[in-house]
Amino acid sequence: MTKFLAVFSVLLLGGVVSATAHAETQTIDMVIKDHKFSPAEITIPANTPVILQVKNADSAVEEFDSHDLRREKIIAPGMTAKIKLDGLAAGDYSFMGEFHSKTAQGKVHVQ
Repeated sequence: MTKFLAVFSVLLLGGVVSATAHAETQTIDMVIKDHKFSPAEITIPANTPVILQVKNADSAVEEFDSHDLRREKIIAPGMTAKIKLDGLAAGDYSFMGEFHSKTAQGKVHVQ
């Protein structure tokens, strides 16, 4: 019986830790409109996973591109892309729209 309780406790604790880790993932909505990101700058906590949910409200294809974040994602007009950022170290990370790089620029501030 003691062995059963020990195994049950470990499984239960693992489920709680897993649910807690999943609950900490923050989603940030962004929109590409008129070849600009909105918001163009966001601030997120360090070492915390975040999902950028980017909707392309323009009539042209755009590519979310960031050498700093090591992420690229083509987003068709009217579509939404999810870009997962694993826990990042503190700092500033630039991103842009590859096809409209003069106007579609932004920054992720990690504190």
